[in-house]
Amino acid sequence: MAGKSIYEEMKENGFTRRGFIKFCSAVAGAIGLNLGSPTAAKSESGKVVRGLHPANLVSRALSSKPRLPVIWLEFQDCCGCSEALTRSQSPTLVDLVLSQITVEYHETLSAAAGFQAEDAKTAAMKKYAGQYVLVVEGSIPPKDGGVYCTIGGKSSLSLLKEAAAGAAAIIATGNCAAFGGIPKAKPNPTGAVGVMDVIRDKPVVNIPGCPAIPEAFTGTVAHFLVFGSLPELDHLHRPKLFYGNTIHDRCLRRPFYEAGKYAASFDDEGARAGWCLNKLGCKGPITYNACASLKWGGGLSFPIQSGHPCLGCSEPNFWDGGGFYQGQSAPLDRPALLTMGAALAAGAVIGAGVAGANTVQKKSARRKQESKNKGG
Repeated sequence: MAGKSIYEEMKENGFTRRGFIKFCSAVAGAIGLNLGSPTAAKSESGKVVRGLHPANLVSRALSSKPRLPVIWLEFQDCCGCSEALTRSQSPTLVDLVLSQITVEYHETLSAAAGFQAEDAKTAAMKKYAGQYVLVVEGSIPPKDGGVYCTIGGKSSLSLLKEAAAGAAAIIATGNCAAFGGIPKAKPNPTGAVGVMDVIRDKPVVNIPGCPAIPEAFTGTVAHFLVFGSLPELDHLHRPKLFYGNTIHDRCLRRPFYEAGKYAASFDDEGARAGWCLNKLGCKGPITYNACASLKWGGGLSFPIQSGHPCLGCSEPNFWDGGGFYQGQSAPLDRPALLTMGAALAAGAVIGAGVAGANTVQKKSARRKQESKNKGG
């Protein structure tokens, strides 16, 4: 793909070399590179690049690559992920759009509309075939020929397949695009599904959430731009960088969980003191996301910090799971864990005792046999 490099365009927009390196450091942090030490990473050719500081690694990529073309499709959604992205902080949406990517098509953000917008999308898919990143927001309803979601007279199912054919990679942002989300909830009248249920021959990364955390999206895009590949994914195709730990792992209320202190209602003394929300239905222990680390609104807060239990919106079928305000089952309850631990410890002691008794018995039998042999 010919064109000016990202660095060249940034210089034309007034960036100094110092400002560019600071920006590269921010991008390196967004994609999880260790800013305190040199790194070893694979280039697009597969060769290992060693000894480069993360900011220099990013700088090398942005100095040689043009902006990344993005085509963004919206289907069965509330536009919440796009809305959340406009408040992204690291890197900001402005930096992302002006410096790293170029949004060729987005129904909500594009200035063009109607046939003009659709023509622009078609032209972009042809011009950047095999090079653009396809972003999908919202679920896809294939039932009854896909009549429940159509754009320009075409079903979302056909539009997705058409755009996916020429994409270098696909990012499904939000729970709806990743797993079907709320449109898929019972009774699912439109037969809503996620992107991976339709597209199976292209690399797909899921950025689930309701909405998705903006920095998880921008960090994934930045990783693809720098390395030419998607980040390491878990079994649900979520980036491990952002979905490698449960919310419970980093929760600021966890010390109260460890102490067995739980809020019993939203207005009791425990709730006012910031106690664990497990008994109010918090799904933090079984939900993988970076909410407790990245937070929202530029690191201002996240639901649990604000006093509301996690609903598990980055997990499949979270809506049908229900029980949003019902306490968790025994394995997540502190007393049950203590009881289980005591039982395991007791079992270990009993097992050790049995093993010791068996050893003594075997030694005694061996000595008797040796004595009998000598006497014989």
